[in-house]
Amino acid sequence: MLGNVDAIARPKPLSKAFIRRLQSIVGASRVFTKWEDLLSYSYDGTLFRAAPQAVVLPSSKEAVMGCVAAAYEEGIPIVPRGAASGLSGGSVPARGGIVIDLTSMNSVISLDQEQRLVTVEAGYITTHLHRLAESHHLFYPPDPASSDFSTIGGNIAEGAGGPRGYKYGTTIDYVAGLEIVAAAGQHLTLRGPARGGPGGPMALMVGSEGTLGIITAATLNLIPLPEATGTLLAVFDTLQASGQAIEAIVSSGVVPSTLEILDQSAIQCVESYQPSGLPRDAAAVLLIEVDGLTEAVTEESEKVSHICRAAGATSVRRAADERERAELWRARKAVSPSTVRIKPGKIVEDATVPRSRITDMIMRTREIGEKHRLATVIYGHAGDGNLHPNFIVDPQDHLEIQRAEEAIRELFEAAWELGGTLSGEHGIGLAKKDYLQGELGPTEMALTRAVKRALDPEGLFNPGKFV
Repeated sequence: MLGNVDAIARPKPLSKAFIRRLQSIVGASRVFTKWEDLLSYSYDGTLFRAAPQAVVLPSSKEAVMGCVAAAYEEGIPIVPRGAASGLSGGSVPARGGIVIDLTSMNSVISLDQEQRLVTVEAGYITTHLHRLAESHHLFYPPDPASSDFSTIGGNIAEGAGGPRGYKYGTTIDYVAGLEIVAAAGQHLTLRGPARGGPGGPMALMVGSEGTLGIITAATLNLIPLPEATGTLLAVFDTLQASGQAIEAIVSSGVVPSTLEILDQSAIQCVESYQPSGLPRDAAAVLLIEVDGLTEAVTEESEKVSHICRAAGATSVRRAADERERAELWRARKAVSPSTVRIKPGKIVEDATVPRSRITDMIMRTREIGEKHRLATVIYGHAGDGNLHPNFIVDPQDHLEIQRAEEAIRELFEAAWELGGTLSGEHGIGLAKKDYLQGELGPTEMALTRAVKRALDPEGLFNPGKFV
């Protein structure tokens, strides 16, 4: 299942009677069974590949309910999918079945400016929500790198985070309500506390990766839009100095909205792909943002600049205006696509360690990459210790893929040794499922499986994944 399109097995076709039933629910033009269509739904942002037996494109929750009910009656696996930007294999149909593509369900249901609540369908694009909120002088902080095309339903299913997670938290902290389609097509409306993230049964859905049901709509908390933002780029000639700066900032009392790190390999990838003025010879750069009231932003920007220089930064500059700020973020978001200049494939992980061990984790990752003769690019959210090591590979080179798989095992072991965890925001999916018991232990795994059996007794929602 890990590899190129040529290796994808053709699944057994579903019965014509079942296909006709799906067509009667969503319309004939919204059911796909041709091989070229199935191939288009066989992947996500990883190298995992597996084709579904059919794809449906519902435009309403009632249509989702009908499709789930039909599949449940026939014992056919059900795999929800948004933009397929996930990085753990979560939306890859590992055991065939039907993919339910939710991207047509992309409407704004309501926005309550006074209560600072917005309700959108699952297929609503994350960046569109950012713009909608800002047009009402409100703010939706979760900002995964895929925000220009990822969907809200997918963000919730994966527990997505992003650069602003250190100060503002991740997607789970903003979910106030969910509409889901559960086993046998049952529709449920779940609510959490008025503020402060989900509680009760709703909390189980966040990060469940489509294994417990299908999210069709979400009510999300918004917060007031910060008055001002200060963006700084600090350059370091050693990784150790950048690590000292991170620790000093965190302990200073300043809480940056973002605190990102790019190592030299990431810098050089960006500059070769999309020249942005980053220093190619730097060992690392920190991209730091503070936000809030204008006076506070000015004071905190100066304080962060002083901290970085004291830690050994060779230069610190603050973006003079929104154009310069956008240029810096354009460089940061270019890291991931820039790696294709090295080789056409990559395996992206998100091992997370305590902030004090970030430098150690970067060094260990480099050693692992060198040991297995893999090009390695490292960047991530330094504020909460969430690193994104990339092993760059050629998917056609099976020996290189084998070396990468061994490197990933060693990477996870290193994260555990440093007091960290398998995943900060990308989820478990197919990529990490074989390692999950090593982190949770048998008791927690048994509890996880018990929850799965209770909510999905037939085991049809996204089977073959972490539960």
